[in-house]
Amino acid sequence: MNTKIIHRITVIFLSTLLLLPYVQADAQENEVTVNVASLKVRTGPGLTYDTIGTVTKNDKLDIIGKENDWLQINFGGTTGWVASWYTTKESLKLSNKQIVSKVNQLNVRTEPTTSSAVIGQLKEGDTSNAYQSQEDWVEIDYQGQKGWVNQSYITVTEQTIKEDTPLPSGKNIFEVSVNTLNVRSKADLTSKTIGQVNKGDQFAVINSDHNWVQVELKNGDKGWLYSFYGTFSSSATTGTEKENGTITILYNGTNLRSDSTTSSEVVTRADAGTTFPVAEKTNDWYKVMVGDQTAYVASWVVSASSTTSNLKKDPENKVKTDKKKADRKKGTLKGLTIVVDAGHGGNDRGTTGALGTDEKDITLMTSELLSSKLQAAGANVILTRESDEYVDLRKRVSIGHQVDADAFISLHYDAIDNSSIRGFTTYYMHSYQKELATYVHDGLGNMISLKDRGTQPGDYLVLRENKQKAILIELGYLSNASEERNVTTQNYREQATHGIYNGIINYFNAQLD
Repeated sequence: MNTKIIHRITVIFLSTLLLLPYVQADAQENEVTVNVASLKVRTGPGLTYDTIGTVTKNDKLDIIGKENDWLQINFGGTTGWVASWYTTKESLKLSNKQIVSKVNQLNVRTEPTTSSAVIGQLKEGDTSNAYQSQEDWVEIDYQGQKGWVNQSYITVTEQTIKEDTPLPSGKNIFEVSVNTLNVRSKADLTSKTIGQVNKGDQFAVINSDHNWVQVELKNGDKGWLYSFYGTFSSSATTGTEKENGTITILYNGTNLRSDSTTSSEVVTRADAGTTFPVAEKTNDWYKVMVGDQTAYVASWVVSASSTTSNLKKDPENKVKTDKKKADRKKGTLKGLTIVVDAGHGGNDRGTTGALGTDEKDITLMTSELLSSKLQAAGANVILTRESDEYVDLRKRVSIGHQVDADAFISLHYDAIDNSSIRGFTTYYMHSYQKELATYVHDGLGNMISLKDRGTQPGDYLVLRENKQKAILIELGYLSNASEERNVTTQNYREQATHGIYNGIINYFNAQLD
């Protein structure tokens, strides 16, 4: 055989071997499972196309194409289309990955759905090991048990745990910093739970193994604690003090600069989960130590330890209600409190769409996504509900009054007997609410393609009884089957919440002029 031909065959064979893991990974990511008893396969991506067959529950389908909410699959000797909302994407295992929470009060749930029970919450900057991802959710370790968090509010990055994490020099006391922490028989999350300890409990450290510490319990037994959920000190105290505190990076590729301005030179970049000791804070920037040199990082892309948060600021940068305008810069929401109200909940399902969507479910998903964006801009965000629970309308208004909200945003999806009606609308009641409604409606209209039904007065209790600048947004008609398919997608929620976010930013920017 010709030498050149042999060489080419060898190159092709080796290249195939190298690419095989990637091909397998893609195959796994492009596989879904049918989650209904019988699902029709159609000739095209829509309900009006002819049916060419059916697939049944738990059938695994290989995806070869996608158009809106429809998936193209191999079917027999041909191809067909199925509705994605009747399928579930296969879980993808995550190796050596961790997550960093980008927001405060991030719910950790028992299952990958907003209707499941909340087992706890993560604070901005909290880090946790990741196990697998499933659609828009990631399974994590939460205080020794498994839970799920929504991908919209986290950054996934490589684990920062070193191969061997030594016990801090001279630190022989471990203090628990979470409400409840499991004690394990071995230095492994899969090992047997032999007890539980509580926040503030302190123990003498006997041994360490990677990111675990062995301690002696009050009853004399020995067990292992995950050291991520506690702090070390040299002796038992009522509280651990840090010299100047630390900050934790929230986003991959964050710039650390030579000076406290966005135009200064980038010294280095850091990924989510990386922590730095803080030298001082100047206005909205932290001066940190990077090895033996200093650098500056913006406060709105990090999470600060409680000690760092209390560092002395510039004398003129006092936090007072009457100085919100003076302290805030354009493009940020620092110092502002915004209430995000997810319509309906619990036994109040709201409207039910032509295809079976419950309004209460998608208002909650939309509110959580909007909250994430507003918090990233520096706002203090209050959610009127964080799970599938009923909240009285007057209580929702009361929440806004109690926190003296700068804006109250109520999120809904519309319905009417006439199934041909479609579009989005923004409502206000009082004259002092109209300007906010106009800005937010314009921002929303620039991001979504639904019919624009304008801003209108609306006699809704959450507007009528609200002393704050409050608006109610109807984000599309669930009674219109075509519009329901559009507005219930993750892509629509992303675009819509970004439009609302832009409108809120523009409104508060105008207050600074």
